[in-house]
Amino acid sequence: MLDLAEELDRWIEAGREFAVATVVAVGGSAPRAPGAALAVDEAGTVIGSVSGGCVEGAVYDLCLEALRTGESVLERFGYNDEDAFAVGLTCGGTIEVLVTPVSVRAPARPVIAAAVTAAAQGRPAALARVVRGPAELLGRALLVRHDGPHEGALGGHPELDRTAAAEARALLEAGRTGTVEISADGSRCPGGLTLLVESNVPPPRMIVFGAVDFASALARAGKFLGYHVTVCDARPVFATRARFPDADEVVVDWPHRYLRRTGTDTRTVLCVLTHDTKFDVPLLKLALRMPVAFVGAMGSRRTHEDRNRRLRAEGVSERELGRLRSPIGLDLGARTPEETALSIAAEIVAARRGGTGVPLTGSRTPIHHDLRTAGATGNNPSIAELLDSHESA
Repeated sequence: MLDLAEELDRWIEAGREFAVATVVAVGGSAPRAPGAALAVDEAGTVIGSVSGGCVEGAVYDLCLEALRTGESVLERFGYNDEDAFAVGLTCGGTIEVLVTPVSVRAPARPVIAAAVTAAAQGRPAALARVVRGPAELLGRALLVRHDGPHEGALGGHPELDRTAAAEARALLEAGRTGTVEISADGSRCPGGLTLLVESNVPPPRMIVFGAVDFASALARAGKFLGYHVTVCDARPVFATRARFPDADEVVVDWPHRYLRRTGTDTRTVLCVLTHDTKFDVPLLKLALRMPVAFVGAMGSRRTHEDRNRRLRAEGVSERELGRLRSPIGLDLGARTPEETALSIAAEIVAARRGGTGVPLTGSRTPIHHDLRTAGATGNNPSIAELLDSHESA
């Protein structure tokens, strides 16, 4: 639901009644992840999507019915082998969709209103809703902010809200949307209730080091992918706003010095395009020991080998070097800055989503990968392993 925050905030401000359908679980090759939403107002206006088109018509009708009855409903959609024209996902996957009416007098409306306002304003917040459990609790909502007490109530046992708020806060701190199973009495034993927790956090960062022509194209690609893009270079004549109009920030500083003082997290992407050892080596020595999502460096294979030799001389371990994606980008045969930016962006998406980078034509790899295992294969150690090794070093 929070992916529709700006429009829903306007609807609520105007006093409009609406129903929102949210993907709460997926299986197989489903096109949208949990949290994807479609909303329909009292006039029949529709925004958003839950399946990319496969079941939108049926979900639209469910929203209108929820507005009429005032009752939430959980519906499952999957491919029907016996009737290919039945409502379902032609991709072969399954999705479960929670449809919740948000009328002016709906108990959950104040909490949903506060959540979408926070999301629309870019403030961190997590919305927890009951998506599976007793009918009287279905759709109940609770809001957790970055700090301060929770808002709203799920009903039932007094410990339920406290446990739900703690679980939602943990997902918010991780910047994740997902489901949590707890008991109706508030214990963390699964089997009683399933909560969908939608987290709204600031966009992840992409920091591009090196104010080169490739960086300008990559800044545009990064913005398209939803990153907050920073371009950093020590040379003020090159690091200018005029050269990088698509970047959110243009910073003049030595790359390693800026990286040491700026904020990063486990979603941050670092792209080193300088291919100059006086910049690259101190920067990568620091970057490869940080819990970030992606570290890539541009350069020829000869540059890559020379850079690795210099990094080893600086004490960078083979395990740390295993995190470095160099030469950066997938093999697309790219030549122009725009093609190169596409190549780099494609590798970032593959790393984030667990993709292989091979053509789908003729392959038997899944089209939609399990996000729980994305990034868990290959030579790259987990963030937890990196933190453990760094603390013990």
